Amino acid sequence: MELDTRGPRFGAAVTTVVLAAALVTGSAAPLAWQALCFAAGALLGVGRSPYGLLFRAVVRPRLGPPTELEPPGPPRFAQGVGLGFALLGLVGHLAGASWLAVAATGCALAAAFLNAAFGYCLGCQLYLLLRRAAPLSG
Repeated sequence: MELDTRGPRFGAAVTTVVLAAALVTGSAAPLAWQALCFAAGALLGVGRSPYGLLFRAVVRPRLGPPTELEPPGPPRFAQGVGLGFALLGLVGHLAGASWLAVAATGCALAAAFLNAAFGYCLGCQLYLLLRRAAPLSG
């Protein structure tokens, strides 16, 4: 089932706010919440993540029908990439390596912002690049 492209973009906007809060406050709590959201998106699919459910229940009914749809694979992969950065940031917090927490959170924030503001999903592009680079199986 294809996704309304506005859903992942909405999720990226919320993610941008959460990750910015994590950086501004220096707290691991918003980053831990975001890691859980990324995990849900990667494991269950973007539409079943907390932000995907919020979009479907609250935002989408107030919008017109979608004009663009996308396959779920690339955004789901992007959630996995985001999860990796969030976990790396949490390791930084736990290990007392604030530079690692800030760097990993900042990378995830930059990617989320690009998607939210411009509709450019870095994780999705990485997914497509890896798919093209994979050898064809016969």
